[in-house]
Amino acid sequence: MFSSFMPEALSEARAAAQRGEVPVGAVVTRGNEILGRAGNRTRELSDPTAHAELLAIRAACAALGQERLTGCALWVTLEPCAMCAQAIAHARLDRLHFGAADPKSGGVLVGARVFEHPQTHHVPEIHDGIDADACTALLRSFFAGRR
Repeated sequence: MFSSFMPEALSEARAAAQRGEVPVGAVVTRGNEILGRAGNRTRELSDPTAHAELLAIRAACAALGQERLTGCALWVTLEPCAMCAQAIAHARLDRLHFGAADPKSGGVLVGARVFEHPQTHHVPEIHDGIDADACTALLRSFFAGRR
């Protein structure tokens, strides 16, 4: 069994919302250590690739001084998109834990289903629905305020 780091990912998501970003947060862990954490920064950085997952993966790689994150897990509040799922595969993360499903843009269980393609050389262990109610509520609240 594992300890949940979803509260830390949710904290990053809330911080992203306060910056006017879509509230997605991510944390990379190894054991009980957080190696990288981030929330979306696409608007702030004018960078469409500045998703929480990618930023957290970059931070973890920098912390370890390597491009592979074997033995590590990614905790993210929303199902990763296809771009982020492919980055997860390239980083060789052992496990992916995510909260809310993303029926519109998800790349793991819906849509592109990146990990099902034979071109994907690494597939992490996947755990979905972690604190899904809290993750979904945060997203709904953010978008309700925009409408």
